[in-house]
Amino acid sequence: MNFLTIGHRGVMGVEPENTLRSFLAAEQAGLDVLELDLHLSKDGALVVMHDTDVDRTTDGSGPIAEQTLAELRALDAGLGERVPVFEEVLDAVGSPLQAEIKDVAAARALAEVMHRRDLTARVEVSSFHDEAVAEIARLVPGVRTALIGSRYGTDIVDRAVDAGASTVCLNIRRLTLEVVEHARKADLRIIGWVVNTQDHLRLARALGLDGATTDYPEIKRTGRFTA
Repeated sequence: MNFLTIGHRGVMGVEPENTLRSFLAAEQAGLDVLELDLHLSKDGALVVMHDTDVDRTTDGSGPIAEQTLAELRALDAGLGERVPVFEEVLDAVGSPLQAEIKDVAAARALAEVMHRRDLTARVEVSSFHDEAVAEIARLVPGVRTALIGSRYGTDIVDRAVDAGASTVCLNIRRLTLEVVEHARKADLRIIGWVVNTQDHLRLARALGLDGATTDYPEIKRTGRFTA
């Protein structure tokens, strides 16, 4: 079975997260999938950024939702990088993508792009929010979806099934064999996050996970040899 390595916001351990520079580095390192986060700007652009505000990752301040794309473009997202929009990432790299959405509004905006650019085969959509997963599945028939869990029990599996997800992305620090077995019985794929150490990588492989989300490109290299 192929063990997938997913680049977390590109390779955020070594490059500014959620920037074209980070995504290009992840692709060049051979990571199988690139993960990114989407928010809507004030004028409805699908902006690639993790937080709800720009304070942590740029030289600006304030909520993304209160700033236009032009205002967001003026910010430095690290090492002179600009805040990208989703379509720019699609054009810059050829890798499969996992796009995390934060709410139903983002699901609707993403659905428009997925239909326009025929992205069902290339983009998996993930979210912590059951309703966002269900909404993108409703709007884009056949889309692959994943429910993310940070603090969870076996209930995460039932929630994923109810939302129509085919994958659960689970905090590796809380992952138990019981949850893994419950997910397998429901025929779900399991991705562990964030796997940045050899101990966590060995745990992911020992539990038979389908892949790992990582901040560092070397996990791809060592993952091949870790049993």
